[in-house]
Amino acid sequence: MNWLMVVLGALVGAPLRYLTDRAVRARHDGLFPWGTLVVNLSACAVLGFLTGAATATTVPPALYHLVGPGLCATLSTYSTFSFETVALAERGAGRIAAANVLVSVVAGLAAAFLGGAAARALLG
Repeated sequence: MNWLMVVLGALVGAPLRYLTDRAVRARHDGLFPWGTLVVNLSACAVLGFLTGAATATTVPPALYHLVGPGLCATLSTYSTFSFETVALAERGAGRIAAANVLVSVVAGLAAAFLGGAAARALLG
């Protein structure tokens, strides 16, 4: 049953990632990969909330698998983040590539932390 929940979450997460990335890119020109940043930060916040909820209360395994390894794993994209960062560096945009790494890592950790704190505050 857990594998089915992962599949169902992935069926939502993958298209959501694609559509969100496209919508953000349509509104923001430039070299910085805003679409990838938005989907990755969103996944970090949701996964942080799920983790915080699991520490504050009991999260049913089906819900955990639906949201964690299903939705969040397919919503976030480390491979695209890596590819875009390397592509920026290869195009001579080393500072933007470095900013992408710094912002993605620091903001991702902050989003996960804040998501967990929000869950514990709401559910604890």
